[in-house]
Amino acid sequence: MLNGRAILIPALAGASIAICAVAGCAHRQSASQDPGRAPDRYIWLENVNSPRAMAWVRAEDGRAARVLEADPRFGTLQTEALKVMEDPNRLPMPQLRGKDVYNFWRDKNNVHGLLRRTSVGDYSSDDPRWQTVLDIDALGRQEKTDWVLHGLNCLYPGDRYCMVDLSVGGEDASTSREFNLRAGRFVDGGFASPHSKQDIAWEDRDTLLIARDWGPGTMTKSGYPWIVKEWKRGTPLDDAKEVFRGEPTDISASGYVLHDAQGDHVTIFERSVTFFQSSYFIRTPSGLRELAIPRKSNPAGLLHGCMFIDLHEDWTPNPGGQEFTQGSLLEVRLSEVMRDPAHLRPTVVFAPTSDEFLNGMATTRSHLVVVTLKHVLGRAYVYTPTGRDAWSREPLEVPGNSTVRIVTASDSSEAFFLSAEGFLTPPSLLAGDAATARLRVSKSQPPLFDASHDTVEQFYATSKDGTRVPYFVVHPKNMQMNGRNPTLLNAYGGFEISETPTYSAVRGKMWLERGGIFVLANIRGGGEFGPAWHEAGLKTHRQRIYDDFAAVAEDLFARRITSPAHLGIIGGSNGGLLMGVEMTQHPEMWKAVVIQVPLLDMLRYEKIAAGASWVGEYGSVSIPKERAFLERISPYNQLKPDVKYPEPLIFTTTRDDRVGPQHARKFAAKMEGYHEPFLYDEITEGGHGAGADLKQEARTWAETFTYLSEKLMD
Repeated sequence: MLNGRAILIPALAGASIAICAVAGCAHRQSASQDPGRAPDRYIWLENVNSPRAMAWVRAEDGRAARVLEADPRFGTLQTEALKVMEDPNRLPMPQLRGKDVYNFWRDKNNVHGLLRRTSVGDYSSDDPRWQTVLDIDALGRQEKTDWVLHGLNCLYPGDRYCMVDLSVGGEDASTSREFNLRAGRFVDGGFASPHSKQDIAWEDRDTLLIARDWGPGTMTKSGYPWIVKEWKRGTPLDDAKEVFRGEPTDISASGYVLHDAQGDHVTIFERSVTFFQSSYFIRTPSGLRELAIPRKSNPAGLLHGCMFIDLHEDWTPNPGGQEFTQGSLLEVRLSEVMRDPAHLRPTVVFAPTSDEFLNGMATTRSHLVVVTLKHVLGRAYVYTPTGRDAWSREPLEVPGNSTVRIVTASDSSEAFFLSAEGFLTPPSLLAGDAATARLRVSKSQPPLFDASHDTVEQFYATSKDGTRVPYFVVHPKNMQMNGRNPTLLNAYGGFEISETPTYSAVRGKMWLERGGIFVLANIRGGGEFGPAWHEAGLKTHRQRIYDDFAAVAEDLFARRITSPAHLGIIGGSNGGLLMGVEMTQHPEMWKAVVIQVPLLDMLRYEKIAAGASWVGEYGSVSIPKERAFLERISPYNQLKPDVKYPEPLIFTTTRDDRVGPQHARKFAAKMEGYHEPFLYDEITEGGHGAGADLKQEARTWAETFTYLSEKLMD
């Protein structure tokens, strides 16, 4: 079983190009001003749905559409994007639940998707006989609501009763309703929680742990709940009893239960104090007690009466005792945790090396599956308990030069699935048996674009402070080193997210097939080399991230792969902030800049949407040193008149309730005020992503690659 809690980071799904309740959006001019500072002329665009703001959005949308859709390539690109996104030969990614495999599938007839299932044996066949469990499009038509499935929260072991999270138009806030997977229907009179940013987990068949908007004062500055209640079946939601609370200054609070196949379980409550720091409390026979683990760590699962701890900072539990290195996976005896959670005696399961780092874990009935990154490429292992606090490790034979991920694992058997893919290698599903540590190819996706003329190389750039920064280049085998190759550079650089080689049919069809080069930079801020790689770029050290990105571009120039006249950059959310910084710090280096669902006003990001939750990453304007740094790098504040900037394509969505459209709007409006060229596209739906359905996503990517073609290929 995959264990861990979902967190909402700034990241955009779509085409494998990483992009990761409005809290305090000011509607009064005076709210944003500081004594002695110039007024923010464009703060009115923060009022997301005001008639004035929406009129501006419609005008800019129309202008961008007229420019991009007039290009004869646009229609072809849109058709190609939709074709590969709807291709019936895409891999149906499995979710093991009991004796069945579940899959969520979108295609041309089901743009919002089907939740469907088949047996484990039938899934391995060439043509599985899928049974529809929940049709999101049909539900939307029936209820006249544009529902988007956000996920399932299921009662252990996860094969019957689930809370189905449904979002309007893709926003993070959702409604949640009890659903019977086996019967394929919502439960009459079952649990139903209305629209809110909320966190729900099953405590038992008749009890939910739920954190949501309970009324005034019950949501944090970040827009998430901080009070957890216990809700009993058959009682009104308003009668739920409080069982845990964090603080209003936290990011959020939640409750959940970890289980293992041996029958052990533990109820845990989490205070997310900052994005990277949490306090955990467990329910013991003597009451609720705090778990004495570092704040930059988390309980990651149970197996054989042991709790795993994913460690993200160095830790010496006992003075003078053993020190455990950040990036390690530890275990502690659950019986000892329940008896005395304040004094733990952990042992090591996995420890990082100088070049290999933990990238994921899951439990089967009696084994542990671990995936790692070694030089940004995937490795996998099965761990088997061999005695008290001892483990043996067996490597799994995974494809080389690939990204390897855990897709699903069952704790009712030893079955699990891994995926393996590369920039030019379509994904394969590898069916695993943890008891034998063997893998077999279960399914392979046929190529969705012609990669026969391309190859991949890994290079290193040297950043401003001497740090070596790896990057991948996907290019034609006959590439001429003449500095004139149309090149698209992408990175993320934040939140300890590892950017690894992935197969994108959209990128392949719309860019690589047409002679474009794609570059992925593994800059600091990510997790490719463990927690320290991320921490090197936190808060006022963030300029290192931006220097890394610029160094990769300079290395591309030095190798004569490309030049400023032929180099475009793309990124979104935190990656959109990266694009905005690079555009304002080095406008002469880029011919094209694609900025997607971005953060851009770093002096007001804490007051927009969920921005306050990312202070642990970016710092706070309330701290003078951090404010001074944020002002120096804030793209919105660093835009200057009479500077020759590249003409950017700025994309966002009205229903983005995570980062919010306010950043993109204000940045574009300020460029407009300086008479600088730009293209702006804001779609109504899509949440923090490229669209709410496949057709919307296809149009977004067609606009993006039309723009890039005009700038870099013409």
